[in-house]
This record gives sequence, C-alpha cells and structure tokens, in this order.
Amino acid sequence: MKIGILTGGGDCPGLNPAIRGAFMKAMDHGDELFGVMDGWKGMINVNTRQLTLSDVEEIIGKGGTILGTSRTNPFKNDENDVPMVLENMKKFDALIAIGGEDTLGVASKLYKQYGTRVVGVPKTMDNDLSCTDYTFGFDTAVTVAVDALERLRDTGRSHRRIMVLEVMGRHAGWVALFTGIAGGADWILLPEIEPDIEKMCEHLRVIKQRKNYGIVVVSEGTKFAEIEGEQEVDAFGHVILKEKGIGEYTAKIIEEKTGIETRVAVIGHIQRGGAPTLFDRMLGTRVGVKAVELIHEGKFGQMACLVGNEITSAPLEAATSILKTVEQDWWKLAQTMFK
Repeated sequence: MKIGILTGGGDCPGLNPAIRGAFMKAMDHGDELFGVMDGWKGMINVNTRQLTLSDVEEIIGKGGTILGTSRTNPFKNDENDVPMVLENMKKFDALIAIGGEDTLGVASKLYKQYGTRVVGVPKTMDNDLSCTDYTFGFDTAVTVAVDALERLRDTGRSHRRIMVLEVMGRHAGWVALFTGIAGGADWILLPEIEPDIEKMCEHLRVIKQRKNYGIVVVSEGTKFAEIEGEQEVDAFGHVILKEKGIGEYTAKIIEEKTGIETRVAVIGHIQRGGAPTLFDRMLGTRVGVKAVELIHEGKFGQMACLVGNEITSAPLEAATSILKTVEQDWWKLAQTMFK
C-alpha cells in the first residue's frame, strides 16, 4: 500500500515522532510511506518523496517537522486547488493528515464532500481539538512557558515589578491556564473569560505589598473591547495576533491603574521549537502508529485520539467542528490559586 503523509499549520514538537511512528507501523505492513512536503501546498504542487528508515529513525527527539509545513487552505485560495488535491491523492492508497483544526478541517471536508481515503492525527500546542484529551505539542509548549515564567520571576522580584508573560493561544487558553497554575502566577487572562481589570489590579496591589512583585500570564487571544476591531486575517480567516500586542496592552493597563512598574515578555514562537518532552514523544509516536492502523482497518474520515490512556479514534468532523476551550471549572481552579 502507498500512503501519503503531510504536516500542516504551525509546527510544534511531536510532529517528527508522529511521522516516525507512522513509518514504523507502515513497515510492519509492508507499506510505502511518502512524505508530502509543506502541508496541503504539497498536495496541490505534487511535492512528494518516499521516506526511508534512515530518514526517520533518529528524528524522535527533534522539534519541527522534516516534511515542512504551511497554512495553505485549498478550499480558500485558487478554485483549482481542490481539484488538484483530489487528483494528486489518487497517487496514494490513503493519506495521513497531521495538524490542528485547520489542517484536519480540510481533511474532514475532503472526506465528507468527496469520500477521500484520509485519516487524521491531532497536533496543536493549543490543545484545542475536541475528542482527544491532549494533543502533542501542548506539553512541550507549556514546559517552555513555565521555564520562561520562572526566569521572569527572578527579574520581577529583583526590580519589584509586575511581570506580564504573553503566551500563545488564539481561541483557547489552555497554554496560559496551565502555565499560570504550574508556574504560580498571580493572575491569568484567557480568551474564554472576560477580563476583570479592576479585580486583577486590586489583587496585584495586594500581592505587591506582600511580596514586592507579581506575575501575570496572558493568552494572546484574550479579548479587550478597547482594541478589538477589523484586523488582518490568514487563509483560514484567523486574525493575525502578532499585530494585537495583548501583552503590551495588559502591561500598560496594569501600570496605569496600579502605578506599579510593569514589564512584558512575549515568548511567541519559542514555544513551538526545541526537543519534544517525554509526553509529546510518546503521544506523537502512539497516534502516528494509530493512523496507519486506521487505514488498514478502512476507518477513513477518522482521527487518532487520546482518551484517558487509550489511543482510540473519533470522526474528523466531530473533532474539528467545535473547539475544546477552557471551562468554568478550570477557571475556578485558577482563581483558587490567586491569594
């Protein structure tokens, strides 16, 4: 069997372990695995190459993706893109798409509208895909962010400042939530929760008096009514968040309302790089293997997923139609830590 495999959307640690896992399982079946370069762009431009054992055997500890990636949306750009994808998919017996809501959303449409032989592997550092407890990339991203928070704590304590750490998270605040709780932040701002600026600033005044510094973690997708408006979007219709400057705005508001010197750090794409953690290496490997199993079971239109400690599957449509966002119980836990 000839199987294509692509990685789309933002890169994150765990992609290479997933590619490796799929290859190793494909070997068990005597399959040939072909890398599609640069995500859906490679399916449009027919940019593929057959993978070998030497390509993948030592990539489990490497960040990024050996296949390259892009944010190409064949349903959004040229009207000929989808026909090209469908024609090029005929070169394979099946296709594995590794990605988040956008990449797997394309896979879901191709399956639902055209009956393509495609399966999905969930990847996103935002951890916002439904039907799976965790996605690989998230654990590494939060580990990096917590390390950054601890370093900011040293500076904040030394200079008696409030330090604001901006982390990634467009619609879902899982990275900010876990970073804030695990790093002992004094306040957290999330896309799902309307910011209570007065309550936050009052709390920061109290903790400044007690320990002379404070830490605030803010998700880049946090919504402030004052700076919402028409903004540039990408191929999938998402606002390009680097222009919003949420961290800078948060620091400005805190300093204006409290009179406490406040600084901001934006770690941005640093969260996406570097060697995957143990958790992400294991999860990436397991869902990569599962993808090949789904193909041989004829379960197309499905996505490998983690439920408890079991790797199972769920429909791509269900996994991508509704984002998994932070619920009130998680926010209550975070607030319990604000003392």
